[in-house]
This record gives sequence, C-alpha cells and structure tokens, in this order.
Amino acid sequence: MFDGFTPEHLALLRGAGVPAAWPRGGVLMRQGEPADRAVLIETGVVKIVSESANGYVSLLALRGVHDLIGEFGCLDDTVRSASVVAMRPVHGFVIAAPRFCALMEENGALALSILRSVISRLRHADDQRAALGSSTAVVRVAQVLLELSERHGTPAPRWAPRARHLKLTQQELASAAGTSRESVVRTLRELHQHELVETARGAIVVLDPEGLEWWEPEGD
Repeated sequence: MFDGFTPEHLALLRGAGVPAAWPRGGVLMRQGEPADRAVLIETGVVKIVSESANGYVSLLALRGVHDLIGEFGCLDDTVRSASVVAMRPVHGFVIAAPRFCALMEENGALALSILRSVISRLRHADDQRAALGSSTAVVRVAQVLLELSERHGTPAPRWAPRARHLKLTQQELASAAGTSRESVVRTLRELHQHELVETARGAIVVLDPEGLEWWEPEGD
C-alpha cells in the first residue's frame, strides 16, 4: 500500500492550492461536473459516492487526512465520475487542474508519488472486487467495517479501551461491502452479541478491532 506523501510533497501541494473548508454534508465535487480541480485533505473525512441511472448510490471509498482527491479527472480532463461529500467538517487545499498538471510536470518525484498513490488505490479496488466473489456477505461486511474503522475511525475510549468510532450509516456499509442492508443488520446483530460492535445514530463503534479481525461467523 502507498504509505503517504512526504512532508516535502505535501508542502508542494499546499503551495499550489488555495485553503478551503466544507461543513459536514458539504459537496467538494459533484458527479457529472467538469473536473477542474484536485483537493488535498488536511482535516476531516469525505465519502466518494456514485449515483446510477436508477438512483442507487454506491459508496466507493472514504478518504481522510493527507489524501489527494480529484486527481484522476484533472489528468484526463473528463467530467466527474463520482461525488465527494464531507462526512464531518473538512479543511483542505484546492488546486486548479492546470496548476496541478503543471506541478506534476515540474516535479518528477511528486508525479511518481501521485502515480504510486493511484496504483495503490486501483490495486485495492481490484482486491475488493475479488473479495465480492470469494467471501460471504457476512465476512465482507466484517472485513470492510474493520478496514474503514482502522483507516477513518476515531478513538472511542468511553466505549472500550481500543474502540474505534466510525461515522458511517448501515446503508453506506452495505454499499461498501457490496451487499444488502438486511445482511448488514444481521451481521451487526451477530457482532453485537459477541461484544465486538455497538451501533449509534449514523455511526458504528468497533469495540474490539483485534477480536473483529479474528472473528468467524457462526456456521462458517
């Protein structure tokens, strides 16, 4: 996996951009609009979602601190294939597409780092697609929940010493795991019985990440 931009590369990206902020629920980028900018996230978490012609919304990914978003569209000069929405208040730097492309041309090391980031995401997406066909829905839900809580959850010691609080709805978890909300509800119920998760309004708390990693559903 890509281990993040160096401090020098982060400084270059910040210097090429303009500071901006979005409230919770704010739209950083909208599906179908021209891809005229990239954004470096400084604080907060965003969700990347795609809406199909029949209105179904798929959760494609979550992104957080020091992640770069919108670079695909800047590089191939297309419209947005997905929307980016703030899940909690977000601060970042907006880099206009022409400046972003020029920055890559001017700095080969930064361009290589961005390429590695893109490759890492594509490989991760391939792994997720492979898992859709090789794992049961219950296992996928647990695996996706663990990964998202580790990457984007916040410590929740009032629940348990190692607990992670993840701002994610059950429908969003279902979309990320490629299954139905009913499967998510059943899985969360079983995980709750094993004292591995708790649910809160619009959020899920992983009480024991290590226990969740080794958990096996009943009957498997």
